[in-house]
Amino acid sequence: MKHLIFYLSLFIYGFSIAQLPEGFVDAKTVIPNLDVELRYYGKNNFVGRTMNGYMVNKLILTKSTAEALKLVQEELQIMNLRLKVYDGYRPQRAVDEFMVWARQLNDTLKKGEFYPEVNKEDLFKEGYIASKSGHSRGSTVDLTIIDGNTGNPLDMGSPYDFFGPISWVDHEDLTESQKANRLLLQTVMQKHGFINYPKEWWHFTLRNELYPNTYFDFPIE
Repeated sequence: MKHLIFYLSLFIYGFSIAQLPEGFVDAKTVIPNLDVELRYYGKNNFVGRTMNGYMVNKLILTKSTAEALKLVQEELQIMNLRLKVYDGYRPQRAVDEFMVWARQLNDTLKKGEFYPEVNKEDLFKEGYIASKSGHSRGSTVDLTIIDGNTGNPLDMGSPYDFFGPISWVDHEDLTESQKANRLLLQTVMQKHGFINYPKEWWHFTLRNELYPNTYFDFPIE
């Protein structure tokens, strides 16, 4: 009876108990001081609106990914630096919404900011939009390094989610400082078990991911 009253009270007051799939965690339970700004929860992204399935600014990852990121964070803190994460687990419904948006060729609200030199009709052909994303498997993260005092991101030479060669890891037309910042990010992430996607300096997947063939669709709540 006590249990029944408890769950009824949760319903009455509008609370819900979100059950994550086995092996998934809220990353901040593993890394409490992690800076999280899910770009698809807000409007600062290439679509310009909150994407389907992003209900709160909560970083969900597989536990093994969060634990590996903790090691990265601890190493960066020795240099008075920290991680800032822009995306982690991404519901398949959000990926589906990207697909729909990409076909709406007249919707170019954020073109000048995120893909000024790419025709929207070429986003599929050039690999910027796809029907499946490693993010939906729970072991992929988009992130950068920030200053430990100010919280300002280090200059990586291009903004997060910028579609173009300047975002490729080995792009040569960068300052020495920008190259050094990218190298630091690459080095510390690879040291702790992550593999980078060469066309996005911010994109990393845990080498031994828990669900290499499963694409999840539960909401972030």
